[in-house]
Amino acid sequence: MEFRHLRYFLALAEELHFGRAAKRLSISQPPLSLNIQQLESSVGAQLFVRNSREVRLTAAGQAFVPKARALLDQAVEAAQHVRDVQQGLVGHLHIGFVGAMLYRGLPQMLRQFEADHPSLQVSLHELNSQDQLIALTQDRLDLGFVHTTRVPPQLSRILVASQPFVCCLPVSHRLAKKRRVALADLQGEPFAMVSRAVSPDYHERLISLCTGAGFHPDIRYELRHWLSVVSLVSQGLGVALVPEALQQSRLPDTVFVPLASDSTPYETYCLWKKARDHAAMAAFLDTVRSARQE
Repeated sequence: MEFRHLRYFLALAEELHFGRAAKRLSISQPPLSLNIQQLESSVGAQLFVRNSREVRLTAAGQAFVPKARALLDQAVEAAQHVRDVQQGLVGHLHIGFVGAMLYRGLPQMLRQFEADHPSLQVSLHELNSQDQLIALTQDRLDLGFVHTTRVPPQLSRILVASQPFVCCLPVSHRLAKKRRVALADLQGEPFAMVSRAVSPDYHERLISLCTGAGFHPDIRYELRHWLSVVSLVSQGLGVALVPEALQQSRLPDTVFVPLASDSTPYETYCLWKKARDHAAMAAFLDTVRSARQE
């Protein structure tokens, strides 16, 4: 049985006339008759009663009509699904992100992507930059949003965002009401930081900023997540230098004060494995690039 047989059968079942069915199918009557005979032989049942006066469906033919339609519909649906996969319209993406991306455009990207590609599913995985690099190289993630420039050669990257560091202080801190804070004013303060193991780039950069201002930071707390750093500051246990986007966390009892001197910007990159390029990933990267341009 071939799909051609099903199409010919349904046309004849609806027209109940070989001439009209052949015309509808843009073929002559002999090929139509031959294909109906082949179909009947294939299913092992007579589907039509035909003579010089009429063409009508047998009981077997009537029972076969909905089945034939369902088979053709499934074939059309399967072909459309394959085309959609090729064009990146369906599929499943696994995306890693650092927590700060929740305040740096990731929710907006997801909303736009889901609106443009409702059949594509996205799973989010909050991981630090180092863990994302490992997951990307092992094909456990399709894309990742990281804060590091130490990227393996098999990964591609685009710059998503660049932002300054700001000083995060308890609301009761002596510097909380200043318009700007000089790094030297933080000498002797207990610092909270994301740990070196989680984000070596960030850790080394902040130590370099402090030593450039003439002191080595008193690092009392090393944590795994940005929000943990801000939460600890909100409890009055220390101060921190954090990316500007963390202001949007709006945790109580914290203030964010710009630094008096410019610092090296804190950069966010979107990474993906070159050999893993596919249409769904390309579609998400288009959304990332559009968001970056806005």
